[in-house]
Order: sequence, then structure tokens, then C-alpha cells
Amino acid sequence: MKNFLSKPVNTFLVLFISLLLTFFLLPINIFDGEIVYQQGIQKIVEKRPLSLYFISGLEYDKAQLVGVKEYYLLPKGYFMAFLFIFCIPLLVAFRVSLGKKNSAKS
Repeated sequence: MKNFLSKPVNTFLVLFISLLLTFFLLPINIFDGEIVYQQGIQKIVEKRPLSLYFISGLEYDKAQLVGVKEYYLLPKGYFMAFLFIFCIPLLVAFRVSLGKKNSAKS
């Protein structure tokens, strides 16, 4: 396994897929979003952290959605998701490639 992860592309793919699955399968509320509640003619917009699990529609309990008209991520939430899911694995893969170059020079 150590030899497999010593290649930057493999490291990127493993981290990318594991983070993607983690954020889409576990309800981790860290991404900025809004929930719009509709009760009769009253409309309430609440800014709060949402999870990609909730946004993807994988929630199992529909009782949580009573009175909810819509929910979505804000641009900051999309940016945070991009950073966590794509940029962190890219940074780690870059670090692996630098470590590989440094060990080859020695």
C-alpha cells in the first residue's frame, strides 16, 4: 500500500474519493447554506451550515423537511466544498511528488 500511495496520482485519487464519500454519506454540517421555510404566506430564510449529505437529497428522515421550501449552498459553501474535496487532495499529492523528487536527488 505504501508503494501504491507513493505515486501522486494514486494519492490524489484515494484522498479525493474518500473525502467525496465522507462528505456525501455523512451528515457533517460545515458548508455555508440557506434554508427557506414556508408557513402559509410567511417566508423565513435561515443562514446555517449544511452538509453535502443533506444537499444531495440522501437524507432518510423526511420529517426534517416539514415546512422547508428549499435549501441550497451559498457561494462560500460551494467554495469550501471545492477546497475540501479537490484542493486538499491536490496539495497532498503535490507534497508526495516533492518528497519523491527530494528522495531521488539524495
